[in-house]
Amino acid sequence: VDLVESGGGLVQAGGSLRLSCAAATMTWNIHAMGWYRQVPGKEHELVATITSGGDTDYADSVKGRFTISKDNSKNTLYLQMNNLKPEDTAMYYCAASTSLSLLSRGSWGQGTQVTVSS
Repeated sequence: VDLVESGGGLVQAGGSLRLSCAAATMTWNIHAMGWYRQVPGKEHELVATITSGGDTDYADSVKGRFTISKDNSKNTLYLQMNNLKPEDTAMYYCAASTSLSLLSRGSWGQGTQVTVSS
């Protein structure tokens, strides 16, 4: 699966951004998608996931502020980010896999940078 992220940028604290992840192709066996983020020198962090059945899960640090969704007709995954904080600054990657447990080893996009200024 080829994934291309977009929507990152520079925003002030308290602002909002919506990230998109377009899948050039979507195979029948993709059952989990998600968003990771990474800052230099740190491990990547799983931010949010969504299954083919629509079940969602979030990291505690973003619960109540971020919303993951997908539009199957457009093969596109979204991450709506509200009330952004400087600590949300990172490179954000989308990922897709056959299952949640394999998401970190699935297909990844090239990333989109999110920078939140204080």
